[in-house]
Amino acid sequence: MNESTSQLPQHRPEPRPYADDEISLVDLTLILVKRWKLMTGVFLAIVLIALIFAFSMGRSYEYVSIYRVAEQAEGNDVGTLENPANIVARIDSYYADLATRQVLEEEGSQTLGFELSAESPENTKFVNLTSEASEDDAERVKGLHDIILNAVLEDQDALLEQRRTSLESQLESTKEALETAKQSSTPYGTDLVATYGQQVIRLEQQISYLHEGEIERVATQSIQPAGTSKALILALAIVLGGMLAVIAAFMMEFASAVCRKLKSD
Repeated sequence: MNESTSQLPQHRPEPRPYADDEISLVDLTLILVKRWKLMTGVFLAIVLIALIFAFSMGRSYEYVSIYRVAEQAEGNDVGTLENPANIVARIDSYYADLATRQVLEEEGSQTLGFELSAESPENTKFVNLTSEASEDDAERVKGLHDIILNAVLEDQDALLEQRRTSLESQLESTKEALETAKQSSTPYGTDLVATYGQQVIRLEQQISYLHEGEIERVATQSIQPAGTSKALILALAIVLGGMLAVIAAFMMEFASAVCRKLKSD
């Protein structure tokens, strides 16, 4: 059999016909140029709305109150009389609601118009109260924080007094035992005197290390306004306006193409 007859016929792929729905980069550019008026209008509308919102938005500030937790001796160091996390939990679960109700009842209002958060920075002896509010609400924030801080201070003072009373009672009993040991003629009298003497010194140090809690500041206003800045709002509006302008141009072109198709049919 001849070589020419044994070879299968080769088929060349036919060129794919041009699809009417395919759009090139040039076509996309032409659409944007054609719809520039629509794009400009959408872009300016978004930016104008953002400007109105930004300049109508009231300036708010952060108001921070700081409470220093009462202290006591912890071994060779000075620690807190109570875990600051427990104070924060008590504020969240009880004092915040109590103070809010008191402020609303005094003013005859329904809502405060601002939020309250309590926290204790890690490895510190402080409890912070923070609220974000306008300058018009500064006095209300101060009143709310003041109620909570004084409630915490009263609790801490009561706890400190209990601790002081307990230590003083132990000290008094130890001193009496020390005097008795000094008058004792037993062989163990000297050891008892040394032991009780060390306990007296330790108890006196623990009493001297007791320090009351202090309100360091009440609703101190931040230097810079809080919240989203006007510049950031404007920047986001420019980006969003550009995106919506392009989308609007393509949507309008799509709607026009549909209308032309319906008329031709």
